[in-house]
Amino acid sequence: MHPIRSWLYIGNFRESKQLPSLKFYGINAVLQLAEAVQHPDIVTTYVDVDDGVTLPPGKLERGVAFIREQKAAGKTVLVACGAGISRSVAFSIAALKEEEGLSLADAYLDILKSHPEALPHSALWESLRTYYNETVTFQMMMNTVWEQRKHQGE
Repeated sequence: MHPIRSWLYIGNFRESKQLPSLKFYGINAVLQLAEAVQHPDIVTTYVDVDDGVTLPPGKLERGVAFIREQKAAGKTVLVACGAGISRSVAFSIAALKEEEGLSLADAYLDILKSHPEALPHSALWESLRTYYNETVTFQMMMNTVWEQRKHQGE
């Protein structure tokens, strides 16, 4: 699991099923994007989202609303998908945009600090970009990431 904020974690399906680990990290809400998971004393919701395809606005709105509602209720939220790399990252980017007013690019770059493997599929990025009416394309974002990593290695 990757802590992004004190209230937001990104993880994979396997991690979302491990109740002792969820309790250890203080997670008491889970947005699951791969398959429904239920735990006692943990609020969960499942939004069926396929990776590699355009994200319907209704599903984005539903997932982000869940994250924001749980944060407002003082809960720590795990956003989980199959591998914890693409779909969960896309929803977390949107949550940071809405909660903190970050641009999509800044939210993604911030997530990379704690989760270096984070990589939303280009179709998901374009869905976010269209929904929020932002101009940074997936290719532009990847060029920025590549440049940052190149300079870190110097």
